[in-house]
Amino acid sequence: MSRTPFPRLLAACLMLLASSPAPCEELNSADTAWILTSTGLVLFMTVPGLALFYGGLVRTKNVLSVLVQCFAVTSLVSILWMVAGYSLALTDTGPWPAVLGGFSRLFLLGLDADALTGNLPESVFCMYHLTFAVFAPALMIGSFVERMRFSATLWFTLGWTLLVYVPVCHWIWGGGWLAQLGVVDFAGGIVVHTTAGIGALTAAWRVGPRRGFPGTLMPPHNLTLTAAGAGILWVGWHGFSAGSALMANGAAGVAMLTTHIAATAGALVWMAVEWSRFGRPTLLGLATGMIAGLGIISPAAGFVGPLGALAMGILAGGICFFAIHWVKRKLAIDDALDVFPVHGVSGMIGSLLTAPLAVKALGGSGLPTGLDVLQQVGVQGIGVLVALGWSGAASLAILTLVDRFNGLRVGADDETEGLDLSSHNGKGYHL
Repeated sequence: MSRTPFPRLLAACLMLLASSPAPCEELNSADTAWILTSTGLVLFMTVPGLALFYGGLVRTKNVLSVLVQCFAVTSLVSILWMVAGYSLALTDTGPWPAVLGGFSRLFLLGLDADALTGNLPESVFCMYHLTFAVFAPALMIGSFVERMRFSATLWFTLGWTLLVYVPVCHWIWGGGWLAQLGVVDFAGGIVVHTTAGIGALTAAWRVGPRRGFPGTLMPPHNLTLTAAGAGILWVGWHGFSAGSALMANGAAGVAMLTTHIAATAGALVWMAVEWSRFGRPTLLGLATGMIAGLGIISPAAGFVGPLGALAMGILAGGICFFAIHWVKRKLAIDDALDVFPVHGVSGMIGSLLTAPLAVKALGGSGLPTGLDVLQQVGVQGIGVLVALGWSGAASLAILTLVDRFNGLRVGADDETEGLDLSSHNGKGYHL
C-alpha cells in the first residue's frame, strides 16, 4: 500500500480549503475599509459640498440661511435614521416586508460591533445608507431657498424622510415589492434623485415664487463658493456610485470610471449648448452639466460600460439644459436652484436608459434580473412612475399640513431683508 508524502497531503488540503466557498456572513476587511471611505465621501457631498454649491448660488442676504438648512437637515435626518428610518427601510423582519421594513432595529438596538450585513459590519452598512438618506432631502433645499420658513423646512424634512424616502428605499433597496418586480437602481436614480426631484418641484410650486420672479434678475452672489462645492460633489459622488457596489471589487471600479465619464460628458455638452445659444461658456454651466451627468449615471453606474456612460452624459447635458427653461418659462415654477430639471430629470432618464445601455454589446455587464431589455425598460418605468406619484402626492400633503399648522413662507418684509438676518440673526459677509 503506497503512502502519500506529508507535504503533498498538506498541499492537497490547502487547495481544497482554497476552493471552498467562504461563509456568507464573514467580515471582509477590504470591503469594510472601502465602504467606510465611501461613507465619508458621501457625507462630504452634503456638508460642505452641497452647502457651498447652493450657498454660492443664492443672493448675499441668504447665504447663511442655506448653510444653516444644510447642516440642520443633515442633523435631523441622521437622528430620524437612528430612531426608525434604518429599521423601516432596510430590514425585512416586519409583518409586511414587501411594503415596509420591521422594528428590529428601532433606535439601532442590537446593532453592535459584531452584527454583520453580508460581509460588512452592520454599523457600516447603516451609516453608509444614512448618508444617502441625508442627501435626498438636502437636495430639495435648492428649490425653495430664499423664502421658506426655517421651521417649515424642518417639518417638511421630517415628514418627507419618513413618508417618502424610507418606504421608497425599502421598496427598491430593502427587498420590497419594486425590487421583487425587478426594478434596479444602482446608486439612487429613483430612490434619491427622482423622489427628491419631484418633491422639490412640488415644494417650489406650493411655496410660490420669490418676489420679483421671473422679471427680476437674481444672479448667484459667489460663483467661487459654487465652484468649490461642485468640485466636492464631483469627488464625493464616487462614494455614491462606486461605494454602492458594497465591495472593493471590479464593479466598484467600473462604477467609478463610468461616473467620471458621464460627469465630464455632461459638462462639455452643457458648455457647448450654452456657448452656441448665448455666445459664451460659463462656469455655472460647466458645473451644472457635470452634476446632470452625475445624476443620470447614478442608477446605472455599475451596470453600463464607458460607452454607455458617455451616451448618458451627452443626453444629460442637452436634455437637462432645456428642462430648466421648460420648468421656469413654460410651467412658471420658481425652482430656484433647478433641483427638478437637473436631478429629477437626469435620475428618471438614467433609470429608463439603464436597461438598453447595460447590454454587453455596448460594454455593459448586463442586469441581474433575467428580464429582456424591453421588459426591463417597462419595469424601470413602473419604478419611476411609482416614485414620482408617491413622492409628489406625499410632498403636497405634507406641505399642506405644514402650511396650515406652521406656515410655509416668511413674511414679505423678512424676504426683502433676507433670511440671514430675519431668520438667523447673522450675515454671511461683513464688508
